[in-house]
Amino acid sequence: MTLSSSVPHNADSDIAANLAEVRARIAAAARAAGRDPRDVTLVAVGKTFGAEHMLPALDAGHRTFGENRVQEAEDKWPALRARFPDLRLHLIGPLQSNKARKAVEIFDVVETVDRPKLAGALARIMAETGRRPDCFIQVNTGAEDRKAGILPEDADAFIARCRDEFRLPVTGLMCIPPVDEEPAMHFQLLAEIARRNGLPHLSMGMSADFEIAVQFGATHVRVGSAIFGARAAPTP
Repeated sequence: MTLSSSVPHNADSDIAANLAEVRARIAAAARAAGRDPRDVTLVAVGKTFGAEHMLPALDAGHRTFGENRVQEAEDKWPALRARFPDLRLHLIGPLQSNKARKAVEIFDVVETVDRPKLAGALARIMAETGRRPDCFIQVNTGAEDRKAGILPEDADAFIARCRDEFRLPVTGLMCIPPVDEEPAMHFQLLAEIARRNGLPHLSMGMSADFEIAVQFGATHVRVGSAIFGARAAPTP
């Protein structure tokens, strides 16, 4: 893959400017909450955008990115990582157990550990390869039938199992609140689960609500459209 940007120059400038604006908003939200802005990591979500769209952010010094799909990350990031070896890549979309090996190879953080079968697969692959990306447990804070994530009432037992039985490097929690509900109560619930389990990282908040998430203790916010623009509608 050629890494020279084919994005028009003004689009490059827009991405860099959007990135700077989001960083400034995170910093302001952190200060308003009495927090150090350096304690909040911006995960720039590049799903559906090509490698050329990542270059303006990388050239601006940003190094933490998120992808929803293993296959897209496999196609996009190896060449970028060769050029920017200090970047960190988060998997923020659902992970099928049969894609776990590729996920361990590609990602530095897997944010969507949500069931014993997947935890077991990750554990076996980490033991075989010696590569141990950080793991976040995804919690379905809204108990939505069609959304991935462990239910809140099952979270403590699942976290303990991931640590004690599977020996996974569990360092945080992740959630995606229901779109039609106030996100604050979901962020508060996730923070409470993390606190009682001694987990330092909270991945919560996206383009529409990341400032609220920072208020409730987010250490990672996942922002895509506010940086890269609206995504194209999927092809029917």
